[in-house]
Amino acid sequence: MTPLDVAPHPLLDAIAFTTAFPAPLADLPASEAIRDALRPGASAPVASDDAVRAAVRDLLRHGGYKPTGRGKPASEYLLRAVAEGALAAINAAVDACNAASYHSGLPISVVDLDLAAAPFSLSIAPAGTKYVFNASGQEIDVGGLLCLCDAAGPTANGVKDAQRSKTRGATTRTISVVWGARALGDRTARTVAWYRELLASVSAVTELCELRGG
Repeated sequence: MTPLDVAPHPLLDAIAFTTAFPAPLADLPASEAIRDALRPGASAPVASDDAVRAAVRDLLRHGGYKPTGRGKPASEYLLRAVAEGALAAINAAVDACNAASYHSGLPISVVDLDLAAAPFSLSIAPAGTKYVFNASGQEIDVGGLLCLCDAAGPTANGVKDAQRSKTRGATTRTISVVWGARALGDRTARTVAWYRELLASVSAVTELCELRGG
């Protein structure tokens, strides 16, 4: 069981788990269940609404970050992308993550476990912290934003994950963080349960992480 140290946070209800895939992602197509979940109007055990979006924004702004404009929660981007038919398939890991995030309204990070290095933690990034988030070399300032950190510093959050640890064709192991809010009751747990079912549909094996502190 992979441990994560969680800094005290009054609003956070996060759940993290690792996934082991039966083959490299380049050789593992998304299942029909995952593909169907990304279609507009697809049914799911959780659904987003305005209250969810408000609670997620409150969660992300707690440390001083402003989750608006290009820095809005990733889950809000997915709502628009799916509605416009602009969400392209990437790989089984990211597609399952996007499906769970789209329907639940909760931002989710998925990181290649072999491109990150323990120890792992969840904490608010210090002011001025930046990292590259895409292959073009663009940076995001994550100061004040709740992040998944590894030995090298922040590497993922509810807005944009770092390029250095994103999944790739050779990925066989990942760690996912569902960024839930306490104000939303058991939404995080219900989202994780369905998310893990989607991953099981490609014969992936998931294991909950030990969250210490919080």
